[in-house]
Amino acid sequence: MEKSFRIIFMGTPEFAVASLKALVDSHCNIVAVVTVPDKPAGRGQQIQKSPVKIYAEENNIPVLQPEKLKDPQFIETLKKLNANLQIVVAFRMLPEIVWNMPSKGTFNLHASLLPQYRGAAPINHAIINGETETGITTFFLQHEIDTGKIIFREKIEIEETDNAGTLHDKLMELGAYLVVKTVLAIENNSIQSILQDDLLKENPIIKPAPKIFKENCKINWNKSASEIYNFIRGLSPYPAAWTELISEKNEITSMKIFECEISEEPSNGEAGMIISDNKNFIKVACFDKFVLLKSVQLAGKKRLNVEELLRGLRMENFKIKFSN
Repeated sequence: MEKSFRIIFMGTPEFAVASLKALVDSHCNIVAVVTVPDKPAGRGQQIQKSPVKIYAEENNIPVLQPEKLKDPQFIETLKKLNANLQIVVAFRMLPEIVWNMPSKGTFNLHASLLPQYRGAAPINHAIINGETETGITTFFLQHEIDTGKIIFREKIEIEETDNAGTLHDKLMELGAYLVVKTVLAIENNSIQSILQDDLLKENPIIKPAPKIFKENCKINWNKSASEIYNFIRGLSPYPAAWTELISEKNEITSMKIFECEISEEPSNGEAGMIISDNKNFIKVACFDKFVLLKSVQLAGKKRLNVEELLRGLRMENFKIKFSN
């Protein structure tokens, strides 16, 4: 790639590092990286750098960490860098003065097949909704979030055993490839971008992917076993689906569920009924079948497989607590 073609990369988590590394390995001219400010994290509240900053420093790439993206000093710094192109992967929403600055524009990598699953949590929602395929998209930024002209899309199959973590990693690697492909096409003036509205003519129903909060992660045991299975794997390992248990003494505790299986055995019981041999298995009734719990975490405890949990806990003493 031409060293005269100047690129600014914007991102924060590990998902973005894969794309940044692919650009560096392809000898792209990354003149700066923009990422979040360092902040305290963990029990010790020690100051931590973002994964993107760590990688940039290891590869001698200048790092910018503005508190506010409209800060005049930051804007002036961007102008002086004179980038031809900006790339955004898992970063913040940019103001127009930033995304409209480079001569070749700013493109974003999104972990879905746009226009489907616009929003902050496309990987989670695709699995929760039982999709069998998803993908990755590069598109130019414009005013409304995730609505710009599509440059490239790549599809990937969602396996029945995938969870949000495994799909994240697959899309991270596919996305890194697509980012490099997109840069080459933009640099060579060989792109033919597509309006998302044109794709919506084929399928006008948009499935959204809004940010997920803890209250959205509580399991509704009145749903089918397959819906609950998809819900659990769509939130695993983070932020994790959870349920509330109530003991015979009316003590309430929460339990995260990271892994489960569907039993073909008909439940023939009320939703939320717990059955266990207190040694090897815990199964919870849905309205049609049972869900076999495999990996869980009680509040304040570490994550355990069910066999480990049952060495110190008798599940027959608990029931699922439903909201009042």
